Amino acid sequence: MLEALFGNSTIEKILFTLFVYGEGYALGIAKTFNVPVNRMQQQLRRLENGGIVSSRLMGKVRIYTFNPRYPFLKELQAFLAKACEFVPEKEKEAYYRKRTRPRRAGKPL
Repeated sequence: MLEALFGNSTIEKILFTLFVYGEGYALGIAKTFNVPVNRMQQQLRRLENGGIVSSRLMGKVRIYTFNPRYPFLKELQAFLAKACEFVPEKEKEAYYRKRTRPRRAGKPL
């Protein structure tokens, strides 16, 4: 949907994932979208070099989030919020509504 604006679909997937979940890591995002992890790492590095995202190590895993010092962060998030309204419902269900923590023990389905 936003490939023409961002240059490729991998950037779009990364930005939507970080917008929806707040953070992510290269292998997790790559598995979600079934793309090679090296492509994901390359684009995350590109975004980090541009100052759009920042990363931190948590053990051996590099976690990426939006850079709070990025001067256009509010505008970017507003843009992504508007763009999320136009993502097809089937795609939202598949990629952007995953459980991020386990279900409480004994909770009925």
